[in-house]
Amino acid sequence: MSERHVPVLIVGGGITGLTTALFLSWHGVRCTLVERHPDLLTHPRARGLTPRTMELYRQAGLEQAIRDAAYVGGGFTWTPVVADTLAGEHTSPEEPDEDDGSGSSPCGFGPIDQDRLEVIVRDQARKLGAELRFGTELVAFEQDGEGVTATLLDRTSGVRESVRAGYLVAADGFHSPVRHRLGIEVDGPGPMFTTLTATIEADLAAALRGRTVSIAYLERPRPYTMLMAHDTEGRRWVFGTGLEGAAEDYDDERVAAMVREAAGLPDAEVRLHPQIPGTDLKVLAFPIGAHLARSYRRGRVFLAGDAAHVWPPTGGLGANAGIQDAHNLAWKLAWVITGRAGAGLLDTYQAERRPVGELTMGQALARFGARMGPGHGPQVIDYGAVSMGYRYPVDGERPGEPVLPRLLDGTPGTRAPHVPLAGGRSTLDLYGSAFVLLTASPAWRSPDTDVQVVEEEVARAHGIGLEGAALVRPDGFVAWRSDAHDEEELARALDEVLDRP
Repeated sequence: MSERHVPVLIVGGGITGLTTALFLSWHGVRCTLVERHPDLLTHPRARGLTPRTMELYRQAGLEQAIRDAAYVGGGFTWTPVVADTLAGEHTSPEEPDEDDGSGSSPCGFGPIDQDRLEVIVRDQARKLGAELRFGTELVAFEQDGEGVTATLLDRTSGVRESVRAGYLVAADGFHSPVRHRLGIEVDGPGPMFTTLTATIEADLAAALRGRTVSIAYLERPRPYTMLMAHDTEGRRWVFGTGLEGAAEDYDDERVAAMVREAAGLPDAEVRLHPQIPGTDLKVLAFPIGAHLARSYRRGRVFLAGDAAHVWPPTGGLGANAGIQDAHNLAWKLAWVITGRAGAGLLDTYQAERRPVGELTMGQALARFGARMGPGHGPQVIDYGAVSMGYRYPVDGERPGEPVLPRLLDGTPGTRAPHVPLAGGRSTLDLYGSAFVLLTASPAWRSPDTDVQVVEEEVARAHGIGLEGAALVRPDGFVAWRSDAHDEEELARALDEVLDRP
């Protein structure tokens, strides 16, 4: 076998893997992504992006493309309901009012299905130079102190190829063969049930009776049943229910009968659509469970997305967390690979993202209990605190409790606050490719940062006085701040963050 060399090899072509390829390429790092399926899935899966996730795609210039592909326009509100059938009485889950943080961000909720999002991210990653190889499977890998040697199989031709990569990112899903080969164990409740899913076309408007429903958690035909709206007219839906037996046992008519019972419309016409391009496979089975990898890294191999953490889809927190994993890891890999940071920067990936995974798993379980029962997880806390107000550890200490987005004030370890700027811009638009030093004083000098002299209002929002400064990382998180003019302390802080001698 011939051997090729690439800085980063990504395994898995779902939204986490594609986003990793997107941001590595955006940072100028060559990467190759392999995915064993021949193309992207057409199942919508996740149905929306939190404002924090939209901020990340905004960095890469994709916000408008995502808006253009959204399934509804502005002013959309996610509306979950609990009921016996869709036609029956609807109640709201016992959860606090969901503030997703839109008022503290230049971006609102992104109402887009994952299948459409993956097309946008895939195309942009390719445009930026990422090599994406579908129908290609990782069949073996070994790592040493200098890199990872991977064996790839072209599933069409049967040809094997050896690739030498500096790092490997495993975004290979719930069962993650890479995680298993590394011997990384997981913590958490574990498998809960397997759900059968189908994308369907059926006019269920009679069951809605003018009521707004984004997703309905139902008791019929069996527990763990849901109908998720796939349009605003009540004609396209994703149906899911607990799987009994094997997915192959469910033909079109059996699934259609279950949809009718779930909807409470015994005479509804139901049509199923294929979910994998190039096949007539209409019914898929997805495991539902909750676990967290004990380690997000083993040597030069990193876990991201479902390979690192899984939880029930209630709250739509899974894909968003995976995207944020990818964004966090990509800039760090880029800075290490290009020699701007020491290898110790990569240790912060697990230190930062695993506590976020632990927090998010607990909140997904809590919402699962509130919507589908019985009760699971801790008390439900504000959605925006989970999706935007989480903290990263500072100076080796455990991160503090998440905060409401409107209370973000420039504290180190938190996402920098959004302050509107002229021309519809935000202070968050200053971040992405470099470390930024925000200050109201033109006296600051720092050759390793992009110094941005801002108005007093911006300085106050970041908790710094007229002589102070805040150091913001490429991902928009505050790394350090000071009320006094002290360039030596800034240099020390930057060297510490970047693991430079």
